[in-house]
Order: sequence, then structure tokens, then C-alpha cells
Amino acid sequence: MPHYAFRIVNVFAETPLGGNPLAVFEDALGMDDATMQALALQFNLSETTFILPSATATARVRIFTPTFEMPFAGHPTLGTAQVVHDLRHCGDRLTLEMQAGRIPVSVANNLWTLTAARPTTRTPQASRMELAQALGLKPEDIGDTPLWVDTGSDQLVIPLTSPAAVQRCRPDAALMQRYCKNGPRVLAYVWANSAEHEATVRFFFNKHGSVIEDPGTGSACANLGGYLLATGRSGPLAWTLHQGEQVGRPCVLQLTLGADGAIQVGGRVIEIGRGIITLP
Repeated sequence: MPHYAFRIVNVFAETPLGGNPLAVFEDALGMDDATMQALALQFNLSETTFILPSATATARVRIFTPTFEMPFAGHPTLGTAQVVHDLRHCGDRLTLEMQAGRIPVSVANNLWTLTAARPTTRTPQASRMELAQALGLKPEDIGDTPLWVDTGSDQLVIPLTSPAAVQRCRPDAALMQRYCKNGPRVLAYVWANSAEHEATVRFFFNKHGSVIEDPGTGSACANLGGYLLATGRSGPLAWTLHQGEQVGRPCVLQLTLGADGAIQVGGRVIEIGRGIITLP
């Protein structure tokens, strides 16, 4: 019977039991798609990753949620990079081959940093009133113009007027389905500055008819960088983002915009366990 080693890591974590959890399979060679999907459902974390050989990068990585495969996601990229780094004994810079492309990752003092793709943006069809209703807010809680932003994963980025508005969000699953839909995915990322170089953020998505809150969302952090560029901000810029307090999994994410417009997302990764899965 085949045995598959895995690790559990927490990403964007400042303490061992903080951050966003991730399961990483060290060597998925020989697994088919159905097995990867079933294992992701078995772990039932927001994402599970599978490391494979690559001819063009340090490793190839596939990312599965419990219900579908993703071309790119931030916290799985950083968490998997730490495992690849430990397994391959590579230097402090590596690349991961994903469906969205080759993602550069680096590490310094256990701060893992990925460089995101150049953003594309589009205006949502929903009005400010409709988006406010979907989030359980008032229209005046919506700040500047919301945008769909894609640096690897297309997401609706909605600026709010204050951290208090971010904390008041009580999304409605049916209205999210109506106004925050991107193909099969339903999601919204809200944010507001809490200080000059800090922001409070939350990420919501629909799952089986209910709204789920993600504790730490690296792809959305990258998309916030894309939003800032699209709305006239320029680098160099460095922000600290705080996410996950409302779900008891505090996360700290670092967002950097370079003078050349490069978007980088960083965070700490803490490994908390290892194990073996045996499949018949």
C-alpha cells in the first residue's frame, strides 16, 4: 500500500497555533487528481498542497480546496515553499511551478515572501448599495470604488471607510451569491487603513450555501497591492495587514510594492506536525 508523508504548517503565524493552517504532501508522485481532491476533502482545510517534480522550477505544486483545484493561492505558496526548502536543501530563493505560472519565493529570517503576477482589474457590475447589502453594511461604509483584481486569483476588493466597518461586516450568503460572484466562486475582500502603513482586512467566501471567513489570504493581499496600483498608489510602499482575529486565528501579512510596481506578499511559517497517510 502506498504511503504519503505530509506536514501541517501555519502560515502568516506569529505564534505556533495562530495563522492559516495548511497540509502539504511532500511527494505526490503517483497520485491521480481524484486522490488529491479526496485528500483535500479529508483534511478539510482551506487548502491542501501536493509537491511534484518540475523541469522548470524547484518544484511543481498543485493546490486543492476541499471542493476544487486552484491555479494560485498565497498562503499555500508560502507554506509549501518552506517544505520544499527543507526537503530540497535549496538556497534562500526558489520557484514553484503552479497552474498560474512560475512563482518566485524567497526567505529571510523565516519571513517567506512571494512575488505576484502583474494585476489585471475590472469594475464590478454590482452597485455600492448592492455590495453594502451583501456585506451587511450601509452604503456609506463603502470607501473608494470596488474592483475585481487578479494577480493569480480573481477577487473582489472592496475598500471600507474604517476598521470599525470592516469588523461590522456580516455577509449574507444569498446576496453574496448574487453580487460577489466570479464564475463558480463567490467571494469578497474588505479592507481599511488602521494606520498609515497598516490595514485591517477580512476575506469572505461562500461554501455549501454558507459564508466562510478565511483567516489569512495571501492572494487577496497581492490583489490589494494590485488595487493600490490601479487606483494611483506607487511604490516603494510597505504595509502590515492584520487578518483572522474574528475567527480566532490571527494572521500578520506583509504587503510590499516596489518602485517598479512589483507586488510582494510575505509572512512567517511555523510547522506544527508531520504524519503519514496510507492508501489501499
